[in-house]
Amino acid sequence: MEFVYVVKRYDLFDLSFPHGFAGLGKDPEQGGHSRELATWTGRIREHGFFVERRWAEHDSSLKQIIPYTLMTHGDEILLLKRLEAGGEARLHGKLSIGVGGHINPIDLDDEAGDADTELDILDAGCRRELEEELVIETSYNLRPVGAINDESGDVGSVHFGIVHQARCETPEVTIRETDVLEGHFVTIDALEELAALEADRFETWSALIIPHLRQILA
Repeated sequence: MEFVYVVKRYDLFDLSFPHGFAGLGKDPEQGGHSRELATWTGRIREHGFFVERRWAEHDSSLKQIIPYTLMTHGDEILLLKRLEAGGEARLHGKLSIGVGGHINPIDLDDEAGDADTELDILDAGCRRELEEELVIETSYNLRPVGAINDESGDVGSVHFGIVHQARCETPEVTIRETDVLEGHFVTIDALEELAALEADRFETWSALIIPHLRQILA
């Protein structure tokens, strides 16, 4: 039985729901983060709670919070491909630029505990997912760069992503479970060309972020 971290939809949003990638407009009063991102992460911390995943998957009044991390080195980004040994058949062969997953109760044990740090549970969940998916043999700097929301389908309607960038000092990042994933760093030019030619190969969240990558990496 898995428990995941959720926020009630109307505790997270105001009267309208964002669609796509949002939150890159920088607000100096928020330390360089957007005002929207600061609002959402504050509400996540204030109103979040854990429920059974099987319940949350079928309740669109709840948003499951997903840290979604872009691994970058210079002007390159880690491109992932999901293999047939992976669990979800609908994702086999799909391409992704994000490492993501649910926040679980174990992440409470890893919180920074700093009352001035809004993103501690998100940071803990993010770093745990990275360690589970990747072998990272370099130092990296982690920062939130936006949020993503997709109301166009049943899966997207019950999830909300906080997008992070992990800026790696060197490209020494490899896949931990090579039977379910493969990946390598590619240039932004190559990624944009691939997305233009084969857009349907990309997972939805990745496809929504790619047009904003140059701004994220700037």
